[in-house]
Amino acid sequence: MTPIFFNRDEGVDLANEASNAKCTVHFEPGNFEVVVDKGSTLLEAAMQAGVRLIAACGGSGTCGTCKVIVEDGEVETVRTAKLSDDEFKRGIRQACQTTAMTDVKVYVPVESRLETAVLSRERKTAATAAWGEGALASGWRFSPPLAKYCVRLPPPSINDNVSDLSRLLRGLKEDFRLSNMTVDFDVVKKLPGALREKDWQVTVTTLVTAIDAKPSATRRPRLVNVEPGDTRHTHYSLAVDIGTTTVKGQLLDLNRGRIVAESAEYNGQRPYGADVITRITYCQKPGGLEKLQTAVVETINGILDKMLEKAKVNRNDIGHLSVAGNTTMIQIFLGIDPKYIRLSPYTPVATYLPPVKAATLGVKVADHVYLSAFPLVASYIGGDITAGVVAAGMHQTKKLTYYIDIGTNGQIVIGNQDWMVTAACSAGPAFEGGEIKSGMIAANGAIEGCDIDPKTLEPTIGVIGNEKAKGICGSGLINAVAELLEKGIIGRDGHFDANLRSPRVRHGEDGYEYVLAYADETQTGKDIAVTEIDIDNLMRAKAAMYAGFRTLVKSVGLAPEDIEQIIIAGAFGSYINVDRAIMIGLLPDLPRDRFIFIGNGSLMGARLADFSTDIIDEVRRTARSMTNFELSENADFMNNYVAALFLPHTNCAEFATVCERLPAATTGRG
Repeated sequence: MTPIFFNRDEGVDLANEASNAKCTVHFEPGNFEVVVDKGSTLLEAAMQAGVRLIAACGGSGTCGTCKVIVEDGEVETVRTAKLSDDEFKRGIRQACQTTAMTDVKVYVPVESRLETAVLSRERKTAATAAWGEGALASGWRFSPPLAKYCVRLPPPSINDNVSDLSRLLRGLKEDFRLSNMTVDFDVVKKLPGALREKDWQVTVTTLVTAIDAKPSATRRPRLVNVEPGDTRHTHYSLAVDIGTTTVKGQLLDLNRGRIVAESAEYNGQRPYGADVITRITYCQKPGGLEKLQTAVVETINGILDKMLEKAKVNRNDIGHLSVAGNTTMIQIFLGIDPKYIRLSPYTPVATYLPPVKAATLGVKVADHVYLSAFPLVASYIGGDITAGVVAAGMHQTKKLTYYIDIGTNGQIVIGNQDWMVTAACSAGPAFEGGEIKSGMIAANGAIEGCDIDPKTLEPTIGVIGNEKAKGICGSGLINAVAELLEKGIIGRDGHFDANLRSPRVRHGEDGYEYVLAYADETQTGKDIAVTEIDIDNLMRAKAAMYAGFRTLVKSVGLAPEDIEQIIIAGAFGSYINVDRAIMIGLLPDLPRDRFIFIGNGSLMGARLADFSTDIIDEVRRTARSMTNFELSENADFMNNYVAALFLPHTNCAEFATVCERLPAATTGRG
């Protein structure tokens, strides 16, 4: 049956008819089906049905990543510039701009699907060997903030009839020298039954609620739970990194100090926008904050369910959650309006957040379980950075260190054990495949490697999952542009040499481009190419990151060559080829042996904090030592940014080893 399309811009408005009517939307592949209100967008239907559909702009229609094929039914659509004439004729529509008017059958093409298999992949590189060379935090004791104590108390008598609580506190002081504790009221309610169920033997759980601003108060434990009998053998906590793109968790055995299960999932907020600014904006819509908070909680619950099943652990045996994330992600997770984060003078609600009962947020754990969020520094320097900096041992080293976490909102730190300065660089989505013609996140089918033969100019590409390509991810774009530059296919201005005799270099819809894979070699049936617009977007992104580095270096009276080590954190950073990143001017041109990869520093820090109160103290101290620079108000940053809008830089002296390798004439067409 031929689908029927109505164009809203032609004056047809069917969405207001019979507002209580329902439509069934069926998605393939996967046989997903959902009943929605008539007039709901196909993106809303996909989210309700659990269809993993890419939607980088949060439904505003500006990114063009949520394209679907309407195969049957009546829909109303708004056409944007993101759809070509050919796509529109073939029934391709943007899911966010298309509403269901009747029962609809929809096919999700491969380029619009969000793959998950890639989340669990790990890359072992020579750089990771540096972890054992002082790059990670050391010297901490295994002393979890969550502790269990089993105590047997004498039953009351006429001669000893003090209250149940006084009896318990007295026993804890005598047996374990525990005193000056605070006691949750929920413990008081449980206490009479728990004491008498197992003949006055109970296990109490205490928590050092120490992620606050005053280290002097850190050693006052809070009594959070009481259980009949001896339950010390079941003692677990959960470490979580809430990333803008991905949420990762680790289930920790606090008796043995080890990870018993881990899991990862794309952040359920992704359909509402790929970056923090888009999500902050969405939060200002009616019910927007509640939707985003629910989405991330459901993501955490999903990975928690998987870990519990894998480890065969009872949900009620989890006693604490440590959570790290950027400032926006943490505020949304806690249900706090993030709008002032993006408004001058850019203030978060708090830098030290008090512990909160996780169940009150919707996390599926027992009612007594507290959640501790890592301290924040500023609106765009969050707990993921304080966690990562401490996990990397930057707070312990005398070496001048550059810590970098690259993403849509790149975050950087410069300093050592004595001082630290920080800044956030709004790099945009290019590093995660956003605003790139054939861009995609680093999932199966993404081109991540590229080598170009200097004689034939033919490419050899590497694809995640070893399958046909369907797009190019951020690390792949860096590698490709570095190759194009080194082989003289583009100039330092990012423009192609139009005089090259290669079918790979051609004039396309968006100007000159280089074809990485022809249509018959791809999953999408379309050519995958790097365009001059893509290169320009990448140049802007890398310029923001490098300008942030140069601005911070100058602010403390240093030069780039003074940096003794560079620590690269984050999932994206783990897959960067350092030499290629230096080639385009993203990373400073320093000896390659100074670069260290630590992977997910945020999750590592969250795990260590659940293993040691020493780490918690160091995180607080480190957060207090950080001075944040707001680059959007800094004139030096803008000057450095303009200077970095070249490959690798306008000043070749800053990238001497790169410029030595470039062809004599690399000026492009400009």
